[in-house]
Amino acid sequence: MAITGKPLGATAGARMFERGGNAVDAACAMLGAVCTMYDDVAWGGETQALIYDPGTRKVIGINALGVAPTGATPEFFKGKGMRYPPGEGPLAALTPGTVGGLLTMLAEYGKLSLKDVLSSAMEMADGYPVEEECSWRIQKDKEKIKQWPYSRKVLLPHLGQGYEAPRPGEILRQPELLATLQKLVDAEAQALKAGKSRKQAIYAAQDRFYKGDIAEEFVRGSREQGGLHTLQDMAQWQVKIEEPIKTTYKGIEIHKLNTWTQGAALLQMLNFIEPLDLQGMGYNSARYVHTLSQAMHMAFADRDFYFGDPSVAPEEPLRGLISKEYAADRWQQFDPSRNNPDTRPGDPFAFMGKPNPYLKLLRTWTNLRFRRIKPDDDGAWLEFNTGFRAGTTTIHAADKSGWVVSVVPSGGWIPVCIAGNTGIGMSQRMQSFVLDEAENPFNVLAPGKRPRVTLSPTIATLLGKPYLAFGVQGGDAQEQNLLQLFLNIVEFDMTVQEACEAANFNTYQARASFDKHEAQPGKLLINEEMPSWVRRELLRMGYRLELRPKTSGPITAIYFDWEHNTLWGGVANDGDDHGIAW
Repeated sequence: MAITGKPLGATAGARMFERGGNAVDAACAMLGAVCTMYDDVAWGGETQALIYDPGTRKVIGINALGVAPTGATPEFFKGKGMRYPPGEGPLAALTPGTVGGLLTMLAEYGKLSLKDVLSSAMEMADGYPVEEECSWRIQKDKEKIKQWPYSRKVLLPHLGQGYEAPRPGEILRQPELLATLQKLVDAEAQALKAGKSRKQAIYAAQDRFYKGDIAEEFVRGSREQGGLHTLQDMAQWQVKIEEPIKTTYKGIEIHKLNTWTQGAALLQMLNFIEPLDLQGMGYNSARYVHTLSQAMHMAFADRDFYFGDPSVAPEEPLRGLISKEYAADRWQQFDPSRNNPDTRPGDPFAFMGKPNPYLKLLRTWTNLRFRRIKPDDDGAWLEFNTGFRAGTTTIHAADKSGWVVSVVPSGGWIPVCIAGNTGIGMSQRMQSFVLDEAENPFNVLAPGKRPRVTLSPTIATLLGKPYLAFGVQGGDAQEQNLLQLFLNIVEFDMTVQEACEAANFNTYQARASFDKHEAQPGKLLINEEMPSWVRRELLRMGYRLELRPKTSGPITAIYFDWEHNTLWGGVANDGDDHGIAW
């Protein structure tokens, strides 16, 4: 089974199965394809993945998130009058991570050659028909794209005309990207010819990207346009193969990536609600919506203060954050009758037997300081909502031998700055850092550090075997939608497709990880078909409501039916997500 955000991407994955590849090969081929299509992700972005290895019966974490380059300091950006690093352009870019993530996954866990796995992406770089959505986005952001000469050259083929982007259906050719991908394949071929193993040959391609001529052109192109990357930044960056973190929910183990993502927030939410009778509350009743929303608020307050790169000091209090004891103590703050708009971070250090060194910062930490956007201020809502719920894409794959992959890549979305003649669209993830420790002492920008990102793949196992692989695009809404998908299946007996399509609700009472890092306490997004009596009760509880006709989000998932030895795939009905099964 191969699922991702675009039909052409899913087809690229399915082709790998036809060539005898496994789920890792398929996932890597899909990643290459969607990066080439600019499905809200490009080759210079970041890749976060979980892989279930049937041989060891363990889940493996892939950390292919780039780091802040040399010179990226709070003082640098404050000197430019910025409260946060920018969200666009060369100064928003981390070191590229996706290339290293793809090559590492393929080398360590795949079966096929790099040439095989990149074949679909290379065919598309040679020319593919642009979809209407991509065409429209390029046209909408054409003035920003014009700032960057290499982006302008690739993405605006009709300069000076009324519609300067490639038209829907027009063949978009990316010769510079194709040349870069060909260099990777050539490096593999040369290493194989020299007697290197398959794995060594793939890592030879990685060395060429990060330490060879591709790195030189990437850095030159970045710096020409105002970026900070150095050759040393590229050469020193490495993919990390990690042990995921996990919790249990009624016997099911849920595996997530560490605090450099927001994954632990989902584990906290599950810990909060595990003892509760959710079925007795009634699906999407006011009581159910309120209970889950309060669990989200508590988890997000902790996320917004305590989560950051665990490889850089200070050390995150992870053990306390995801402990059942901390969850039980924190849940005592739950008010079943009203929303608390001033939900603040807890004290997980107390559950690790340590004093909290940040009590002074906690005393002044609040979301109430943010401006309240008025219901009729359409421009402000569009700006806030676009950042809070901004989508990337997801990738899921599974095979008969037991390999399972869940990936949520991102970075390099339109408007994208392309680094020189590499054809590589750069990341915009620097904006997820903060510059002031009063906001989050664990996520303050520093060179060589990873920002805390929203991107969050998930694999659940039961009795050591895969149970569910799931992910969703959507910025700070991701863990919210994943929580509801999981409960739809586990508590309310939905099929995976029903669970993907079921209407979700989202809270905006969390600090956005983008742009101005604002929150909107008490604001809930709900489906417009939610009954009037539920709406009235939520209003009485102190919520402000935003109604939309479609709230499921672009969720993708694979459910493992061990009773019949079959795979069930699901994709939401909001977007172009597509799956191919055989």
